[in-house]
Amino acid sequence: MTTASPARALDLIFSPTPPSARAGGVSLAVLRIVAGLLWLAHVWWKVPPDFGEHRRTGLWFWTHLAVDHPVFPPYSWLVEHLVLPNFTPFGWLVLVLETLLPVLLLTGTAVRLAALIGIGQSVAIGLSVAQAPNEWPWAYAMMIGIHLVLLLAPSAQYAAVDAVRAARAGGDAAPIARRLLAGWGVVLALIGIVAAVKSLGDNFVAPRGRGVGYPPLQLFLGDYNMLAAVLLLAVAVLMLAAAVVRARPLAMIAATIAAAAALSIYLQLGRTEVWLGGNPSTAAVFICATVIALGARPLRVSS
Repeated sequence: MTTASPARALDLIFSPTPPSARAGGVSLAVLRIVAGLLWLAHVWWKVPPDFGEHRRTGLWFWTHLAVDHPVFPPYSWLVEHLVLPNFTPFGWLVLVLETLLPVLLLTGTAVRLAALIGIGQSVAIGLSVAQAPNEWPWAYAMMIGIHLVLLLAPSAQYAAVDAVRAARAGGDAAPIARRLLAGWGVVLALIGIVAAVKSLGDNFVAPRGRGVGYPPLQLFLGDYNMLAAVLLLAVAVLMLAAAVVRARPLAMIAATIAAAAALSIYLQLGRTEVWLGGNPSTAAVFICATVIALGARPLRVSS
């Protein structure tokens, strides 16, 4: 048995036959989630109302690189004469698109639409900054390639609202829905616990919460004060309870709380004094919870 196991491992690596469909589906789901985390980690600094224009930082600075370091001169001309004179509407468009991307990819909802948006955003970002100092142009080629795979390959078979939708159309979706709801409940609970621990000793509604994640590794899940952490934990508990007792109303309550929290964060963006200590990444996490709570249905086996 000890000699057969290495042989099987080598056969898996060198065999010309593809791995099992399940292994491929799980791998594609992991790729989708990693891509979603990439966008989530970078939406936090797209902050209204001016998106960095007044201080010449943030989104304004990075957009202006298309003019300072042209990649494709016609695109640079469009940025200079169309985008920068209308920068505030452009900033809102970027915020909406780059919030949709992590939400759709992480929750596995309308993944092909998300992939198309991701290809468009990757092309636009690459044309803006690929020639800027300290940039690596191949990074944007890889981003385009990742989203092309997500567009054409089945990446929403696991841990995805699309999987629930497909099962609902072809049979019983309840087991898949409960697993999705419970899985997200666990993830949100972990984020909430970390946020609560990091906020110990701070004011309950501190103006700015502590960041959850590791910015040097580009894994960032948002800023949360203690109030935001408590709300996130409440949403997680409701989702777990809904999955266990198969109670749709509990999931609806979780969706309502999460949606209200996300809206609250958007209303406070750009202000000094805030209620949840959040940013666009934090809001996207709450929107993910809303999408999962609404999309993971039915919770009971159909009779």
